[in-house]
Amino acid sequence: MRNALLLCFLSLLCTCVSAQTIELTGRVVEGSGQPVEFATVKVIEPDGGNMITGTTTDTDGRFKLAAPRPDVQLEISFLGFAPVLIEDIEGTDLNNIVMRPDGETLDEVIVTSERSTTEFKLDKRVFNVGKDLSSAGASALEVLNNVPSVTVTIEGQINLRGSGGVQILIDGKPSVLANDGGNALGTITADMIESVEVITNPSAKYEAEGTAGIINIVMKKDERKGTNGSVTLNTGIPNNHSLGLSLNRRTTKFNLFSQLGVGYRTFPEEYEGINRDLTSGTTVNSSGESDKNENFYNLILGTDYHINDLNVLTLSGNFAYEIEEENADTDFMVLDNAGNLTDAWRRTESTEAVNPKWQYELNYKRQFDAADKDHALIISALGRSFVKDQSSEFTTNTSEGTARFGDQRTSTDFGETNYTFKADYTRPVNEMVTIETGLQYVYSDVGNDFETSNLVGTEFVPDADLTNRFEYDQGVLGAYATTAYEGVRWGVKAGLRVEQTELNTLLVNTGETNDQSFVDFFPSLHSSYKISEAASIQAGYSRRIFRPRLWDLNPFFNIRDNFNVRAGNPDLQPEYTDSYEVTAILIVGQLSLNAGVYHRYTTDVVERVSFFEDNVNVTTPINLGSSSSNGVELNGKFRPAKWMTLSGDFNFNYFDRTAELDGVSYDFTADQLNGRLVSKFELPMDIDLELAGNLRSGYETVQGRVTGYTFADLGIRKKVLKGKMVLNMSVRDLFASRIRESIANQPTFYVYDYSQRGRFVTLGLSYGFGKGEAMEFSGQKRH
Repeated sequence: MRNALLLCFLSLLCTCVSAQTIELTGRVVEGSGQPVEFATVKVIEPDGGNMITGTTTDTDGRFKLAAPRPDVQLEISFLGFAPVLIEDIEGTDLNNIVMRPDGETLDEVIVTSERSTTEFKLDKRVFNVGKDLSSAGASALEVLNNVPSVTVTIEGQINLRGSGGVQILIDGKPSVLANDGGNALGTITADMIESVEVITNPSAKYEAEGTAGIINIVMKKDERKGTNGSVTLNTGIPNNHSLGLSLNRRTTKFNLFSQLGVGYRTFPEEYEGINRDLTSGTTVNSSGESDKNENFYNLILGTDYHINDLNVLTLSGNFAYEIEEENADTDFMVLDNAGNLTDAWRRTESTEAVNPKWQYELNYKRQFDAADKDHALIISALGRSFVKDQSSEFTTNTSEGTARFGDQRTSTDFGETNYTFKADYTRPVNEMVTIETGLQYVYSDVGNDFETSNLVGTEFVPDADLTNRFEYDQGVLGAYATTAYEGVRWGVKAGLRVEQTELNTLLVNTGETNDQSFVDFFPSLHSSYKISEAASIQAGYSRRIFRPRLWDLNPFFNIRDNFNVRAGNPDLQPEYTDSYEVTAILIVGQLSLNAGVYHRYTTDVVERVSFFEDNVNVTTPINLGSSSSNGVELNGKFRPAKWMTLSGDFNFNYFDRTAELDGVSYDFTADQLNGRLVSKFELPMDIDLELAGNLRSGYETVQGRVTGYTFADLGIRKKVLKGKMVLNMSVRDLFASRIRESIANQPTFYVYDYSQRGRFVTLGLSYGFGKGEAMEFSGQKRH
């Protein structure tokens, strides 16, 4: 009897709960009564704002959705309008819900806010983007600049732990929108981003090729529907002129994106050099100036096709065309052992080149369960090509004695093609355990045909010693598997990646070959522990590889300065690194602090070494011993007031080098410090001011030293028309103090090298149209 009553009670309870499910309808309009299409409508919990379900309005501003019970809240949001929160839902037909532009509120609605947060996952840190960053006009670059360990310069260069070698992914995959320092990232606005993942020590899931780290931008779904775009115009000193057009159209099924950019830039440089033969006492001094002028044209086209709720197909392409002109004048002086001038001449260079580039990407993503977005299969194919057709003329004018080198010509025919095929499968076993596995194949085919001709009489005759055709191809097949457990406070993730490398090089002129085939294992292990809501700790280990690239392998001679030649080494072997790190994060109020220690041990270190003979310095990469590196990283962000944000990144590295060359020991210990301090001020009249100071300390090398320097950047940005237009000015290297000096000081020779680019000033204007904001196209060329 008791069981029967209990059964009846449960049945009645279920019926009552089911009966409380209500269907909500309504229409979202502007103050003028015009419909707001594609506005986001969310049913949320009243005690925390967690979303239960949601939808978007149609072209007439109408929506319809089912709420599980009447005691919920309704939140309506759309870019450029203040969010509307309805706390007490009366009835099922909400009629017209009026939205006001940002800054205006109604008595009957409440504007809510959400603070951005940072949390640790097993092998990464996740920065959840809140509405405090989704202000009108904010771009993905501004979001990244708020992420711990990440800094973005005013020109859009992205650095991780002070290093620029960062791989940018969007939704876990390469994308033309994530290439080349932020051009296309300007088309992504903050309200489109769900979170940013920072991976400083990648797991076995990622390609083992060494990088500074990975930043993955996770996009929101079903947001920013409609048409939006931007037109940008930049001008600067030295020449930095560009025009950019961005256009996006998103519907329920399609997301179409495009970008067109044209520009003209100049890169001036001053340089000096000293080559001193300590055996004979002779010295060659050189000094000169050069300017590199570039015209560039970029076109990006792509679309995301949402086949249904579980399947998405993405196709995108990028074509770029560059025209380069470079002019240089270099003065040479030869001094004998008494310091007397014996020879002097000026060498003038005129170089022209065209560089067509293209890239395409096809990506397919399948989710197996709408309720479990992590159970997915992703298959992608990516192709890239880069071609360079370059010719140079060198003219020599002698003013004293005899010039060492006469008139010469060079020509370069270079081509590189890369293909990447990848498949990743993720399967959550339960709420705590996840398995990942995948395959990847990367193929590179490169050829470089270089010829040097000397003027003999009235004709140019090819120089066999300075002419070569070098061919290089490499295929890397990788497979990985990882298993992760993630509980409420503690988690662990272990993985193994196997990569087989096939490398073949051919120096056509001599028939010299270097064929390599090897298999490597790359384990990884990560763990994290959540001490409290404000503090977490993370530890990780991974094994990485650096494979020599074309210019490391090709015995190529650059003859602008015949006394300082850079050449490759076809016998170069890869270097391997074991990387360990422990990182902690602490968030207290407006202070976010990250501190970490790391250790890296590298074998077969690839190091450029100088070989000196008859005042000619040839630098060639060789495998030279091992390096043990220990470092401390500290970065933090602090907002002492609503109008001020301070952030800093500091990295101290102490390394122990063990090296031996030709029976001579080059063992030494040294340290290096890199730092960056940024102050951002939100001034009245929607003006942002940014000041950044940078420090790069000097460091020892196996044969000498590279000196340090400090420099400052300045940026001013003003938003007008409620974020539709952005005016900005940036000054890079404000005091023209970014100077590079290197010294190689050995018992038989002394080599000094100096170079400086100088100050760059840029003025820009960006205007957003349609439903978009100003996209802040940076005007940078694409590499």
